[in-house]
Amino acid sequence: MILLSKATVLSPNSRAAAVLQLRRHLCRNISAAVASSPTSSSPCLPNTAASSNLTSSNNNHTASQQQHQRRRLSSTTPSSDIDSLVKSNFPGAISNTDLVQKVVSTLKTKGFTSSNTLLATSFCADELARVLEDDFVKIYGNNFNLGGLSGFPFAGNTGFGAMAAHIPDDGLCLVIHGPHVGICKDGTIGKVERRGMALVDNCCGSAIAASNYLKGITHGGGGGGGGGLEINPRLRPFSDFQQGAVQELILPFGKRLSEAGEDRMKELPYALYDSQEVMVKDIVNSGKGGIKRGLALLGGIQINTSPETDDYFHPLRFDYYDGTGECVDSMLDSISQ
Repeated sequence: MILLSKATVLSPNSRAAAVLQLRRHLCRNISAAVASSPTSSSPCLPNTAASSNLTSSNNNHTASQQQHQRRRLSSTTPSSDIDSLVKSNFPGAISNTDLVQKVVSTLKTKGFTSSNTLLATSFCADELARVLEDDFVKIYGNNFNLGGLSGFPFAGNTGFGAMAAHIPDDGLCLVIHGPHVGICKDGTIGKVERRGMALVDNCCGSAIAASNYLKGITHGGGGGGGGGLEINPRLRPFSDFQQGAVQELILPFGKRLSEAGEDRMKELPYALYDSQEVMVKDIVNSGKGGIKRGLALLGGIQINTSPETDDYFHPLRFDYYDGTGECVDSMLDSISQ
C-alpha cells in the first residue's frame, strides 16, 4: 500500500496515479478475501447460499414506532401472496416479525436482555431500513449506528471502538448488518412501493447506482480499450464520498454480476453483502478487545416490500463471540426456516 505523509505534495497526475493504485490494492484485497473465505469449515462462517413471547412496556411505544406499526395495517395484498413472492425469489428469507422473535429467543439463552444489551446496526441510510432497526429498538433500546449508504459499515474501526465503549458493564452487544433490496407486488426486484408516492422507486438507490457504474465499465461504450468506461482515478468529493466508496468496493464483483444476466438485481445485494463481510470481519477483529461479556453478529439481506405488508430478512450469518473476541458459535440454524 502507498503511504503518503502529510507533507507530501503530489502533482495532479501523480496524485491520480497514487489514488488509482490504492483502489486497485483495495479491490485485490477484497477479491482475495472473498475467494479464500471458507464456506463451512468454521462454525462461525456458515455457507451463505421456539419463539418467545415479546412484550413491550408502554414507554417503548414512541410515535416513530407507532408509525412503522401502522405501515403494515390495512393490507391490500394478502400476506400469503407476498410471502410466496419473496420466498420464491429469496429462498431462506423470513419475515421481520419471525426474525425478531427467533433472534430474541436465541439470544435469551446466551444471557441477552433488554437491560444488558447494546444494539448496533449497519444498514443503509434509506428510511425503509429503519423498519427492522426499530423492531429491535423496541426490544433492546436505542441503537448505535455504524452504517451508511448501501449498508456498508462506514463508521469503521473508530465507530466500532466507540460503540464497544458504550456496552453496559459486563454486558453484551448485538450487531446487525447488511444491504437491502426492494421487491414490488408484481415481483419486480430492485424497486418498491413507498408510502405517499405514485412512483415505484428504486431500492436500493445507492446499490443500483453503483451497479450501473460498474456496468458502464464492463459493458459501456466509453473509452478504456475494453469497450467500457474508464475507472475514474480522481478523488471523490467529500460531499459524495460514501457513494464513491460503494462504487469502488463493488468493482471486484463485476464478472459475477455480469454472469447473473437478467437476475442482476437479485444478485446485487448478495454481492454487496460479500463485500461488506470483508469489512465487517476486519472491523470486528480489530476491535474485539473492546468486547465485554460477548457479542452476537447477525448479517443478511433486508428485503423491503410495499407499505402495507411485512418486510423480510435473509439471514446469512448469526455468530456469537465470547468475551475474548473469539467466534465460538454459529446460531444460524436457530433462526433459519
